[in-house]
Amino acid sequence: MLENIKSLEPKRIYTASFMLVFVILAVIFHSPLLVWSILGIAFLIGFYEAFKLYNQTTPHPLHWILAVCVWCGSGFYESTLSAFIALVILGAYKGYTKRGRLEQMMPFIYPTIPFILFYMLYLENSIHAIIWLLFIVGLTDTFAFVGGKMLGGKIFANSAFCPTSPNKTKEGVLVGTLVSTLVGTLVGLGVCGFFASLLLTFMTSIASIFGDLYESSLKRSADVKDSGNIFPGHGGILDRLDGYFFAVVILYALLRCIEL
Repeated sequence: MLENIKSLEPKRIYTASFMLVFVILAVIFHSPLLVWSILGIAFLIGFYEAFKLYNQTTPHPLHWILAVCVWCGSGFYESTLSAFIALVILGAYKGYTKRGRLEQMMPFIYPTIPFILFYMLYLENSIHAIIWLLFIVGLTDTFAFVGGKMLGGKIFANSAFCPTSPNKTKEGVLVGTLVSTLVGTLVGLGVCGFFASLLLTFMTSIASIFGDLYESSLKRSADVKDSGNIFPGHGGILDRLDGYFFAVVILYALLRCIEL
């Protein structure tokens, strides 16, 4: 059991280190332009990985142009509007030429919109919200894995064909969610009140689990082990940030709700 835990521990440390560097730079320089630039680089890499997972081929120059325009637009409008404009353009192109596939539009939803919401979460709720998100997802992922290995139990997401994520058990997910909620609630007090922090932490923790499962399902559909190889031995951007993509959408949306 300990050998299994140790074998995957470096991946979690690598993910935490990657996010920590991003947070440290944002805290030290406190520059929206720097955060936008760092996220933009990660987005373009993640966009490439997602396109290959959805389509088993590399993006066409048109897709690259739209992806760059989307990210530039996100910095100007500070909203997800640019992503929806890209989807309209692709939809119009497909309708007029009868070319292209719906799968080619999917990368403009995932991971594009989560990346934009990362930036918006930082702009609207400060770096403390990013740190809060880091704690929630990191603790959920780590303790869901450790809890599953220690307690065993039934696989969390199973199907008639194969488990989507065989390393996650129902007991482990319960442990991960519990630990994340307890600690994350305290971290979230810098952003909102206690009861709001409790609810938002719990909901975000649950969302991160399904974000992990979704990316795992994409890799299984594409019959690949990792989304990319930018981090040798640790996979790609999507592998490292999968839980954050669903989590940031829920956290941002709920924060907007309590601010209304």
